[in-house]
Amino acid sequence: MKKSRQEKLLELISAFEIDTQDELIERLRDHGFEVTQATVSRDIRELNISKMTTGKGTYRYVLPKQNEDHASSMRFGSTIIGSIVSVESALNIVVLKTFAGLAQAVAVGIDGMKMDQVLGCVAGDDTIMIVARDESCATEISDYLRTLVGGR
Repeated sequence: MKKSRQEKLLELISAFEIDTQDELIERLRDHGFEVTQATVSRDIRELNISKMTTGKGTYRYVLPKQNEDHASSMRFGSTIIGSIVSVESALNIVVLKTFAGLAQAVAVGIDGMKMDQVLGCVAGDDTIMIVARDESCATEISDYLRTLVGGR
């Protein structure tokens, strides 16, 4: 339960500009997680989530900048993997389809994996385009992602 709650928390922070714990609590509750302020505060501390100023002079929660494999795997956990519907590649582009509204969260997870073959990701609502270094790298990336998602 804790792991899935924390994965959802990371997903929400990457997808929305959330500036208060109250808003975070409400969004978690909207997704079926009955949490208290103390639980969310503890999760924020454990996940090293911080606040930064936006260009509008307000604050928002942001994901930690980490190079550790553990952090990448937490961000790209089973909840995120389960939201990938299909993986296809063409030339040096890998296209992922996700459930509606989850593409940005998946893209954050992919970026967090720090794969040398990936030049960058562009995410919409339910589609991600991953630009690979070359066609061979695109094949490696798509094969790897297909193994993660069970062949989809």
